[in-house]
Amino acid sequence: MTQTSENVTWLTQEAYNQLKAELEHLSGPARTEIAAKIAAAREEGDLRENGGYHAAKEEQGKQELRVRQLTQLLENAKVGEAPAADGVVAPGMVVTIAFDGDEDDTLTFLLASREYASADIETYSPQSPLGSGANGKKIGEDAQYELPNGKLASVKILKAVPYQG
Repeated sequence: MTQTSENVTWLTQEAYNQLKAELEHLSGPARTEIAAKIAAAREEGDLRENGGYHAAKEEQGKQELRVRQLTQLLENAKVGEAPAADGVVAPGMVVTIAFDGDEDDTLTFLLASREYASADIETYSPQSPLGSGANGKKIGEDAQYELPNGKLASVKILKAVPYQG
């Protein structure tokens, strides 16, 4: 569970360990694998028309970008505790909101960094318009955020509980 405040990213120990393991894999075994793919494709001959070579080089570029992202994220990470179950919206919380006071039109999401996103639940960054509007609000309070067209939208906080993974 993360919260970015300027250059500091807060992570649970579990999230930190998961990202560190990914970095170690990409920096070690995965880097060796992609180098072997490139070498094998290079031996096939003319590189200008070698689709396998170009695909491997593109994969290598994406992998190296992810390594740089993870390195920067982990360098600025602070390991902290999960948020308190006090009904106040904070990073690491699963939040349920109602749009425009209509308690039937709801959305439940995890307020966390995209690094902690999962397929199980929609994730909104604390820096997103909705995330920053809801952050710090209590259950029952209204939160306002700016829509892409510049208009303000209002939501009501219905529930805020710590994410259990």
